[in-house]
Amino acid sequence: MKKKLEIFQIDSFTDVPFKGNPAGVTFGDGLSSNEKQLIAREMNLSETGFISKSKVADHKLQWFTPTSEVKICGHATIAALHFLNKRKLIKNKQQIRFETLSGVLNCYYDGKNYFMQLPVPKLSIYENSKADLLKILGVKTNSSSQALPFIIVNRETCYINVDSLKVLKDIEPDYNALLKTGKIKKEFKIIVAYTLETFDKNSSAHSRCFAPYYGINEDPVTGSTNGPLLLVLNKLGFLRQLKDITSVTFEQGDFIGRKGRVGVTFDSLKNELYISGKAVTILKGNLSI
Repeated sequence: MKKKLEIFQIDSFTDVPFKGNPAGVTFGDGLSSNEKQLIAREMNLSETGFISKSKVADHKLQWFTPTSEVKICGHATIAALHFLNKRKLIKNKQQIRFETLSGVLNCYYDGKNYFMQLPVPKLSIYENSKADLLKILGVKTNSSSQALPFIIVNRETCYINVDSLKVLKDIEPDYNALLKTGKIKKEFKIIVAYTLETFDKNSSAHSRCFAPYYGINEDPVTGSTNGPLLLVLNKLGFLRQLKDITSVTFEQGDFIGRKGRVGVTFDSLKNELYISGKAVTILKGNLSI
């Protein structure tokens, strides 16, 4: 007997259709891991989120790329909150707790934006050849990348500063080499290049995210990397001093036609990190498997 699922495609970190980062969202109860992986591959989006029952939180949330399950995903969580909101399963100011591979994460909707808690990451300095990595990344002209340390977050993501939006736009990565670097060296799986030059005067940085290890050459707007970026900037001295509560806006996606904006808030007293953004539904359908 075929299973029928209602599935949404939702653009996160935007309220404009066809901008931001698209994610699929559906309910995952009764689906095997293999079926979830096949659905994610069929949707062919950077991530598809599956919401199911949980014994330790309000819901269980899993994220699958077209090739694998991942431990954390910001934009598909924002999309999941939007999915639940449109189905009238959450209310304004209501806190929602998701059981995930990264632990139980607190989320909420304030009537305008969706908020997702991220685990506070561990930061370290990249110790190997910066020149080799810049060559693979395809950074053509840059001075700050030679002077500033590269920051590794949770042995997962490498953050590299570049001088300007032009340098960032002109990056042309060797994706096969990046994939091999992630598989062989195992120092990181994702690279984020960022600049402090921005399109909007109220933004603090603009970034691009490359993740061929997960089957995603370039991710449009990545919540799980924009969150830690605030702490990376602080470590490098770009923020004068973290306040009790520090809030910034980061940009991503403009160079590939998927403009998105990510709010990031860090509460130093509670040691809590949140990302936030808007979302818009662009497609509703029924999936038969």
